[in-house]
Amino acid sequence: MDQSTTNSLLDAYAPAQIAMRVREVGVTKAAMPILTMFALAVLAGAFIALGALFFTVTMTGGKTGQPQAFGLMRLAGGVTFSLGLILVVVGGAELFTGNNLIAMAWASGRVTTQQIMRNWGWVYLGNLAGAVGTAALVWLAGIHNMGDGSVGETMIQIARSKISLDPVSTIARGVLCNVLVCLAVWLCMGARSVTDKILAILFPITGFVACGFEHSVANMYFLPIGVALAAGTSAPLSALDAISNLALVTIGNIFGGTVLVALVYWTVYLRSSNEFKGPIAS
Repeated sequence: MDQSTTNSLLDAYAPAQIAMRVREVGVTKAAMPILTMFALAVLAGAFIALGALFFTVTMTGGKTGQPQAFGLMRLAGGVTFSLGLILVVVGGAELFTGNNLIAMAWASGRVTTQQIMRNWGWVYLGNLAGAVGTAALVWLAGIHNMGDGSVGETMIQIARSKISLDPVSTIARGVLCNVLVCLAVWLCMGARSVTDKILAILFPITGFVACGFEHSVANMYFLPIGVALAAGTSAPLSALDAISNLALVTIGNIFGGTVLVALVYWTVYLRSSNEFKGPIAS
């Protein structure tokens, strides 16, 4: 094997190659059997919830630190939250926000509208089941009692801060979040090794968490655990407000992932080879 061949096997895929790989993966995901899809989605919800729990424990105690430590605490929280997407990508699972990239296959006429809605619907439900189930296990494990109850206080504060966002801010943060999440997945599609994938995930995910953006699947964990813990306090949280936050964040995530990442990259790299004629009949 000559040096040029060796280098080609070590270098990341070029952006145009990534676009084609994302499109083909989208076709495979859309055709996946429902049981397989749902099971992998449950895993993804649990994985993201574990990353969210890691984030929560990391952030506990930061509230009493010196003001200049705020940014460093957010940075540390972002790094630990990255565990979730690392498990999803390397371990293999179906994540709703990342699957917004299937829009590239849809725009190329390789996936029907019905197929993409089928995938998003089942994966969303699976992610919800996995995240809520993990929240229940965290509750039963008594993790909220760690640090003399300070971890539980952090869980409540995280949920309260999310619910208190106004609708415009909630949607905007959802858009910005899934731009970075889908870019992390995009970069992973250019990777050739597990190490490459982990590094590709680390910075975009750390960035979105540190900046306070909103991720729908993470909120499927953050909101239930926070609402449940706050129910026993003098200032309970509204389940309806939590559902409203999740709905608005989901809208933002879909726009950020499909329009600002998938369709932009489709326009740049795939349109010339497959002129858009509208999606194929569903």
